[in-house]
Amino acid sequence: MDPRKNNHCRKQKESSHPQGKQYGRREFLKGAAKVAAVGGASMFTGCGTNAFGAGEEFSFEKFSLQWQEYFKKNYRLMTRDEKDETILRLERLAKMKRDVDIKMSSRAPIEGVLYGYAFNVTRCEGYMECVAACVKENNLDRKSNTQYIRIFEMEHGEMSPEVGDGKYFHEVPVEDHFYMGVQCFHCENAPCVKACPTKATWKEPDGIVVVDYDWCIGCRYCIAACPYYGRRFNWNDPYVPRGEMTKKQHYLGNRMRKRGQMEKCTFCVQRTREGRLPACVDACPTGARVFGNLLDPKSEIRFVLKNKKVFRFKENLGTDAKFWYFID
Repeated sequence: MDPRKNNHCRKQKESSHPQGKQYGRREFLKGAAKVAAVGGASMFTGCGTNAFGAGEEFSFEKFSLQWQEYFKKNYRLMTRDEKDETILRLERLAKMKRDVDIKMSSRAPIEGVLYGYAFNVTRCEGYMECVAACVKENNLDRKSNTQYIRIFEMEHGEMSPEVGDGKYFHEVPVEDHFYMGVQCFHCENAPCVKACPTKATWKEPDGIVVVDYDWCIGCRYCIAACPYYGRRFNWNDPYVPRGEMTKKQHYLGNRMRKRGQMEKCTFCVQRTREGRLPACVDACPTGARVFGNLLDPKSEIRFVLKNKKVFRFKENLGTDAKFWYFID
């Protein structure tokens, strides 16, 4: 190869893609146009146009996969074959980008199941094992300490977490206090679903309110609409150490999200649609969390609703939340 041509290619790479620059949809499409213009020749000249960022070798396979990801349909509009293709594509990209072998699912809701959740305020002692289990299971950002679940320390006589302490850092439990957890309540009449302008969030037949992360535009209308502190926004690209990543994932659940996208509790869809309990329920050391099928008269959740003193937070709003509190 002519040394002058090689030097020209090196300068072109350095000037076109400053180190550390973040590439969004607009920058990606600009890169795509550039590749279309000079890509064919670059294969033979050795000057590979880089559409992905500085310091990264151009890959036509990676480019093709990312191109397809940008233009895929909303999950609800995909055929079964398109869903399967999307899953295989994301598994391949995870290997190429992060060198991890994930197993992703798009398993549909189980017929005859409507999930519900109950929280025993007399048993919870504020240990937060549920929070830690949720963070690990759902691949939440470690840098910003993102958490789907919040535990509030409450004084007796209070019944709303809005007046509790959600940032306590001391030994628990504290005498004359009790603990109240909040997360997404998976409302039957979910305000967040009504507020979303792109239909990126909806309620599934099993009652789980989900998000198609790639159709979220980050407007945060859903945060404003949710009265239960249930939504989280990614201000930066979430970071999960490679060795700590939960590799068994669901497209609508714990797959890796991106900056500018909303996320929330999904009742651990990757677990519950396989007949397992959510991670927070499994991790609770005091048995304060109850999860099950509201349509099954023999389920534990139905027993709680029938035999315990139950109430719902802000029930007057008419959201018909599928999350109850109860006392023994």
